[in-house]
Amino acid sequence: ADDFTGATDLAALLARSGARVALRIGVPAAPATDAAECEVVALKIRSAPAPEAVAQALAALDWLQAAGARRFYWKYCSTFDSTPQGNIGPVAEALMAALGTDRTLHAPSFPENGRRVFMGNLFVGRQPLAESPMKDHPLNPMTDSDLTRVLAAQSALPVGLVDWPTVAAGAVRAAVGPGHWIGDAISDGDLATLAEAVWDWPLLSGGSAFAGKLPDRLRAAGLLGAGAASNRPKMPAGRAIVLSGSCSAMTRQQVAAYGAGAPAFRLDPLALARDGAGATARMRDWLAAQDHPAPLVYATAEPDQVRAAQAELGTDRAGRVVEAALAAAARAARDAGVARFVVAGGETSGAVTQALAVDRLDIGAEIAPGVPWCVARDAAGPLAVALKSGNFGGPGFFAEALAAAAASAAAASAAASASGRGGARRAAPPEEEDAAAAALALTTKPSPLV
Repeated sequence: ADDFTGATDLAALLARSGARVALRIGVPAAPATDAAECEVVALKIRSAPAPEAVAQALAALDWLQAAGARRFYWKYCSTFDSTPQGNIGPVAEALMAALGTDRTLHAPSFPENGRRVFMGNLFVGRQPLAESPMKDHPLNPMTDSDLTRVLAAQSALPVGLVDWPTVAAGAVRAAVGPGHWIGDAISDGDLATLAEAVWDWPLLSGGSAFAGKLPDRLRAAGLLGAGAASNRPKMPAGRAIVLSGSCSAMTRQQVAAYGAGAPAFRLDPLALARDGAGATARMRDWLAAQDHPAPLVYATAEPDQVRAAQAELGTDRAGRVVEAALAAAARAARDAGVARFVVAGGETSGAVTQALAVDRLDIGAEIAPGVPWCVARDAAGPLAVALKSGNFGGPGFFAEALAAAAASAAAASAAASASGRGGARRAAPPEEEDAAAAALALTTKPSPLV
């Protein structure tokens, strides 16, 4: 997967099938000794230079092949985030060459989240991609809704379209040949039709919803074991923090909704660029002073504010200073005993998980489609992360995530107590009740600006 939120999205959709799924943070340094049926490798290459993205993707392919993988999926965002330089096309073509295949199908549709492709054009809800908030994306602004044109600009191989009438007629296999193929899909049924037609290709690509249709077909071919109810990891108890770097339209709503009732600290990229050490120290001091169970640290801003910062600092530097500050916030929170992290934005999720030095995530229950709670472990013990793609979830997502975590921990504790004490129910620990209360009845505190 080309970013960390996309990787958790993919893992969540695969886990729905009952398959055993493991999520690796970056390419593991050691060979797999505990490989799951479905292995997901989270990379941070969506906005990287194309040669770097290709090199990391090929390293992930090598690791997966050594682990015994026989089918491969190149996961990117359902809004096809990319530029004329890549990285969807260059990575796909490098993987095709390495696997000795001359074709792949791209199916980014995620109907459950309002992403649909019709006659090669991607829609976000009722809006064409180029008219949606994605046109203002700070790193990969999407200004063309026609995915055949978008992909052709960054690819050496020809790009064709499997249009919806062909999908509806079940004639996909006869319509495709060498090269890239964009697959129309306006429903989950269309994705299932595409999966049935090309499941045996060495390389497929697209969003998580298309990938989620493959396990059943692979199981029918004897390539996956029988599905089983997922063994959800236990949610660790403890305080939480919400970290947001995404500037998407939905994340802006989520920050406004949550920040209206929780203590919130805004990071300003211009201030961070002028005095990074001082600004970061002020943020750490503010965090240390909070007694709220789930404060918010954010750099989320309106499109004109983002453009102003990028004009002064450059796009890359503006992103780097924000990612470094949010990573520092995550590290400071963990050092203070925080055990639950709600993170918004793909680049932010990469910075945060790297700062926390976790290398494997176990997939828990979904909070919203494509956004699960995940559990990892570091030297201090278990911790939980929810890595949210910018436009996923509803306006109340942050509070909902915290409430879900609190409820999960309380339910697990109650079940363990009932099992160990003949059915007697134990009250949830104070930190779990506090987290639930924070999610459902937030208190207002002032919001400083760095």
